[in-house]
Amino acid sequence: MDAIKAVQYYANRLVTDVTGMKVLLLDRETTPIVSIVSTQSYLLSKETYLVDKVENTHRDVMRHLKCICFVRPTDGSLQALVDELRAPKYGDYYIYFSNILKKSMIETLAENDESEVVREVQEVYADFYAVTPCLFHIGLEPSTHPLFGEGHSWNQGALMRTVQGLSAMLLALRKRPAIRYERNSTMAQQLGTELSYLVKHENSLFSKQGEVQLLILDRKNDPVTPLLTQWTYHALLHELLGVKNGRVDLSQIEGIRAELQEVTLSQDQDAFFKQSQYLNFGDLGASIKEYVETYQGKTQSHHQIESISDMKRFVEAYPEFRKLSGNVTKHVTLVGELSRIVGERQLLAVSELEQSLACNEHHNTDLKALRAMI
Repeated sequence: MDAIKAVQYYANRLVTDVTGMKVLLLDRETTPIVSIVSTQSYLLSKETYLVDKVENTHRDVMRHLKCICFVRPTDGSLQALVDELRAPKYGDYYIYFSNILKKSMIETLAENDESEVVREVQEVYADFYAVTPCLFHIGLEPSTHPLFGEGHSWNQGALMRTVQGLSAMLLALRKRPAIRYERNSTMAQQLGTELSYLVKHENSLFSKQGEVQLLILDRKNDPVTPLLTQWTYHALLHELLGVKNGRVDLSQIEGIRAELQEVTLSQDQDAFFKQSQYLNFGDLGASIKEYVETYQGKTQSHHQIESISDMKRFVEAYPEFRKLSGNVTKHVTLVGELSRIVGERQLLAVSELEQSLACNEHHNTDLKALRAMI
């Protein structure tokens, strides 16, 4: 059960099933879904020469290219496809939706395909953002998708999006869920009920899948854990710098170089991040030191060019060497900024007090420490 591989499978299918030169059109939500698990160079290697937004109406007409459309089954994306089919810019269209389709959507596409350019319409179940193999989210942000309605109840739009995201994840992993939720949580019960209804309604999709337990927990029943500072590399990056869809914005750092203002974190493309993301802050320091020393050793060996064979070896290794150089610079910058923030905010002392408040019963001592810190 690997969330990244599940989405990668579908992303790879999009560009390999359709052969020849092609364009990939995405909508606002499928763009980050694809970008987290794939790269521009990989898409290019599969003859995908242009990636654009389906909502962009100022694209050039290139009838010699095939077009792959990968969008969410929403009213907005459907309308963008309808507008595209009424005045097609490409030769053939292969349309993939990221979740279960309504019959009415297929009928709408058929009615507007007057030029008969649509060759395929398919469902692929990649309707979630795969952050790590064991962690995904569905892009609900309070500014655009408030979680709560009145009181402690679901906002209806957020509930539907959560059900859609969970169902897509289960279908991508080929699992039929036995749903369990906390008895004292109305929101967990409502989510479980809605998802159970969808699984029964789409029985033909779920009937051949393997069984799995799906536990729905309510964050409100554990108010302490989110208040404790986590000290692994990945957690500190999220907490102190912010990671959004695999990207870290460093533009606020004074004097930062242009190429480091936004950096990408990917387990597939970055071996150091993959092996270090769950290290605690102390072990991370030792790991980054070793990484820099490895880079320095390779730099010194490359400087010793005394023959034609040395030159040939250097030229062959140069792309990999340049990639290593950029990666070392990226992680040294990230760890350096984390270290600065930890020192500036005295987070080691703060975290010690947090742990004591959460785990100990010596409240008088903790209260004195808290007063002193404030």
